[in-house]
Amino acid sequence: MHFSIELEDGTVAESSFDGEPIRFVMGDGTLIRGLELALYGLGPGDRQSLRIDAETAFGHRDSEAVQVMPRSDFPPEMSLEPGLIIGFTTPSGEEIPGAVREVEEDRITVDFNHPLAGHEIKFDVQILEVEPPPAGDLEHT
Repeated sequence: MHFSIELEDGTVAESSFDGEPIRFVMGDGTLIRGLELALYGLGPGDRQSLRIDAETAFGHRDSEAVQVMPRSDFPPEMSLEPGLIIGFTTPSGEEIPGAVREVEEDRITVDFNHPLAGHEIKFDVQILEVEPPPAGDLEHT
């Protein structure tokens, strides 16, 4: 499929229309639930455009997801600047990205919100092909 995600101001946040289409399996977590729900019932050649509210898309911004951390938590040789994306490991071992928002002498502000959190989006999709999942991937209930 080809898709694009556009913000309220018309900025295209991501698009595959000028490149390679993406492939994914429904329900595998590749797409957020709001986008995946928009695809149900579509077939090859179908095109759809819809607006998705912030909560359904990438959620609302969470002020608690913005953390001020001591500079000493980062390697001394690491060049930190606003906009830098750094991978952090949670106590459970999960890797999550954080965006450096502010750099001060002794502390760094890191934002763990999704970059599109808090934004209503316009989702455009064109289905190119639909394949059934391999027989071993089907769940029986």
